[in-house]
Amino acid sequence: MSHALGTPYNPGMGEEKLPEGFDHKAFLATLTSRPGVYRMLDGERNVLYVGKARNLRRRVGSYFSHSLNRRLQVLVARIQSIEVTVTHTEVEALILENTLIKSLKPRYNILLRDDKSYPYIFLSEGPFPRLAFHRGAKREKGRYFGPYPSAGAVRETLRLMQKLFPVRQCEESFYSHRSRPCLQYQIKRCGAPCVGRVTEAQYGEEVQDAVLFLEGRADRIVNGLVKRMERAAEALEFEQAARYRDQIATLNRIQERQYVSGERGDLDILACAVSEGVACVQLFFIRHGHNLGNKLFFPRIPKGEKEARILSAFLGQYYIGRQIPGEIVVSSEPKDRKLLEEVLGDQAGRRVSIRHAVRADRARWLKMALQNARLALQARLASRDGMQRRVEALQTAVGLEDAPTRMECFDISHTGGELTVASCVVFDQQGPVKSDYRRFNIEGIVPGDDYAAMEQALSRRYRRLQAGEGRLPDILFIDGGKGQLSAAAQVFEELAVTGVVLIGVAKGADRKAGMEQLFLFGKEVPIILPADSPALHLIQQIRDEAHRFAITGHRQRRARDRSTSTLESIPGIGPKRRQRLLKRLGGLQGVSRAGVEDLSRVPGISSQLAEQIYAAFHD
Repeated sequence: MSHALGTPYNPGMGEEKLPEGFDHKAFLATLTSRPGVYRMLDGERNVLYVGKARNLRRRVGSYFSHSLNRRLQVLVARIQSIEVTVTHTEVEALILENTLIKSLKPRYNILLRDDKSYPYIFLSEGPFPRLAFHRGAKREKGRYFGPYPSAGAVRETLRLMQKLFPVRQCEESFYSHRSRPCLQYQIKRCGAPCVGRVTEAQYGEEVQDAVLFLEGRADRIVNGLVKRMERAAEALEFEQAARYRDQIATLNRIQERQYVSGERGDLDILACAVSEGVACVQLFFIRHGHNLGNKLFFPRIPKGEKEARILSAFLGQYYIGRQIPGEIVVSSEPKDRKLLEEVLGDQAGRRVSIRHAVRADRARWLKMALQNARLALQARLASRDGMQRRVEALQTAVGLEDAPTRMECFDISHTGGELTVASCVVFDQQGPVKSDYRRFNIEGIVPGDDYAAMEQALSRRYRRLQAGEGRLPDILFIDGGKGQLSAAAQVFEELAVTGVVLIGVAKGADRKAGMEQLFLFGKEVPIILPADSPALHLIQQIRDEAHRFAITGHRQRRARDRSTSTLESIPGIGPKRRQRLLKRLGGLQGVSRAGVEDLSRVPGISSQLAEQIYAAFHD
């Protein structure tokens, strides 16, 4: 009945069904009182529940008493067998319990489904290092700052740092093949070391300031910038002095927004809210006295589970095997707090404190985290069967690390190549963000060239975003196949835009809805989702909205063009001359049919002006 500690357990591999009925009295009579882990199985040898115990006989025996709640009664009724693993200590049992929960995912356990590694900011080595987003194994030499709660938090920090410190963020392949500065240099977001526009010493100063910023030592940066500003002013380099002044002002604003009064160390703040069988855990990260942001978790829980047990399960599953701060503040005290502190402290190599009753600043932060958890839970419940489910399905379908929080889609509309309009629609996890919709009137291209129209619209859109006039999306959908997708990728490469997933949405066979093919940039084989896929429904909704917005814009532009008299666009034709022409020649149709001689007979219309009018209607 037992398995050695750490041995993988895989039920159902070539084993027969268990017999009906479970004699718990006979089983308990032989069960040890030592610490260990127990696994409850049904008749198909599926693991129903995994638990740990300081005393296996006492803990397992408690399930067969007469004072169980409804959830446990349903669980016990399905038990056909129990298997145990005896361990040396309760600490070993806790570690094994969480390992088995993660691998087996039992139905009646609280399951933490987001088990991805957290992103970092990476600073490479070399004379001109780069700042970059990083997730995964730390193989490359350099420094890693973090962890951050989400990819969005890293991108926001990198975007902010580009305004403060002109340190390059481009890929090595892009950097090593430049012959002229890119857009980032033009908008003063990079010193252009790729073409020698900055010395190694000057660049090194910016890198050092960036490191101090990431370490949370903004005061030292400000002091250094003040000295540089004074030196620049004494040397009559007023433009450089003004740049230092602006950096100081920006840093001061950031400190006001992010600084956590009275906190200097690292701590995590955990708050849990439960309603209608759904749980939300809100995790805030405080590092070096700065709030690095927060991350949401929606663990799967058995019905009727309480906050304290959810937090206890969360602490074990989440922190074992991860970087652990010295202090964790929780909204409800876990029942096995001391055991968790021991396990996490052993892993961290230092004391780890889990606190519930806190005051002053910690109490305010805990209150804020709990409020955020409740609001997020309300939003989850409101959209559980709608947008949220579609976004999560899209995350799974295209293999994203995090659920996308912002999605954009472009479409092109024209009539025979004339009056081309490009549309950009924006969606977040709640649906359309209509205030961020944009249209682009396309000019200066060969009529009907959709690739050129797409390139122009994307360039205009993301040039502004790279300049700090908005935020980049997590996913960009392009209405079209590989050709349109390649055009978009070329624009992004030229603008040094990174971190955006490019997806082409091509119509399938017979252009029928539900047969769309998804082309992910960098992958040859398209993804074809089932017609009933929530992810496909979301993509169709976004694509159709971009199509509607483009057509509406094109029709409005066409209507304006038709309702505006051609006479208004001719230089020298004012309101009085226009009225004379219309009256003398019987309206606009008569003017369009008139020859040069007829036009020149109208008072105030010279022969030269008559020729211009004729050319406007006929050339």
